[in-house]
Amino acid sequence: MANVATHQATLDPAVEDAIGDLRARRPRELARREWLSSLALGGGFLVAATIAAALLPESDRRPGILVLLLLLAAYGLAFRLDFEVGTGFAVPTQLVLVPMLFVAPLAWVPFLVAGGIVLGGAIDYARRSIHIERVFLSLVNGWYVFGPVAVLSAAGEAPPALASVPVYIGALAAQLAADFASSAAHERLTLGVRPTAQLRAMSLVWLVDSALASVGLAVAFAAVDDDYGFLLALPLILLLSVFARERRLHIDHALELSAAYRGTAFLLGDVVEADDAYTGTHSREVVDLAVAVADELGLGSQERRDVEFVALLHDVGKVRIPKEIINKPGPLTEDERALMNTHTIEGERMLEKVGGLLGQVGAVVRSCHERWDGGGYPDGLSGEEIPLVARIVACCDAYNAMTTDRPYRAALPEHEARAEVERHAGGQFDPTVVEALFRALGRSEPS
Repeated sequence: MANVATHQATLDPAVEDAIGDLRARRPRELARREWLSSLALGGGFLVAATIAAALLPESDRRPGILVLLLLLAAYGLAFRLDFEVGTGFAVPTQLVLVPMLFVAPLAWVPFLVAGGIVLGGAIDYARRSIHIERVFLSLVNGWYVFGPVAVLSAAGEAPPALASVPVYIGALAAQLAADFASSAAHERLTLGVRPTAQLRAMSLVWLVDSALASVGLAVAFAAVDDDYGFLLALPLILLLSVFARERRLHIDHALELSAAYRGTAFLLGDVVEADDAYTGTHSREVVDLAVAVADELGLGSQERRDVEFVALLHDVGKVRIPKEIINKPGPLTEDERALMNTHTIEGERMLEKVGGLLGQVGAVVRSCHERWDGGGYPDGLSGEEIPLVARIVACCDAYNAMTTDRPYRAALPEHEARAEVERHAGGQFDPTVVEALFRALGRSEPS
């Protein structure tokens, strides 16, 4: 019922990767680990459903065959409507499952869920959106049904009643627990995802499921006098199908835009490299080092992406600076230095013209030569007034510059460069960033 996947209003880079991975896997045949999960959990689901049917007491409910077929079809329709929520996706099957628990014999509900899952997958296969093998892998998602079936069976099959709300809350809790257990086992077996990570991914999805469960219970009340009352949920399911399609288009647009920003960033990086080979190579080396420092500081995927873009483009404004100043072998004059110092402002202006994400990156590029003590340029910011991403790039920029040959001097040995960076910690550089840099370099701090 839930899987690790996908989306936020503004897509997080980690979410983008998850979406891309999920969409890339859907049309492919199962990998070996997925086969193991399909056999173990999907096959186990069918075995468990058979055992439950044998152990549960005989029911007094006698719905007609048409009712059962319509329940199966409605569940299959709802199962196909996946909504990206946070870093997971939710399907509105609660709208059908809850009334199903009060219309069909409880012993039959797992089989109806299995049939609905296969039906929904078969429709996706017919539309060529998934590989045939993944139709049956979807059965892994059906384990959650045993939670409410067990609780409601223990309470005794009875029509829905407000007095039984505590029982229904218990059934919902059992459903979420079973959902987590099966999803965590599947993700661990196929992708190596830790259960704690799965728990975070599913928390928002569970909120959606809980909200839809209350609507499903209202539909169940409508089915008290007429088994066909559950059909009242169909208009809502059809409406949700429209929203699901619109949401997918929105996510597709966000992914395309993100790819365009990344492509533009790397294109500008190539422009810098073509304009001046040293500056381009230096920027790419700073990217690797700055990303390693970001990892040491435990930054999230969005901040890590910003570090990557800012490090790549922190010198983009130098394409506006005359080459005789960029490559001058000796010290710059006061006027030349003043002109050189405008490259951060020029970089911001260039990126603002691109706009969007790169426009935001430009605002940080502007601050990449500020100093922790306030003695930098162009705005004289100090301490935490300077964006953290800019502090990281500034420190990595300086270290890389010291350890590479420049037109006016040879590269410093690494131990001397490290000692120089340490000497300026608390002055030019953020001391916390300096410590993270030394950790990223993989050596102890110089004494």
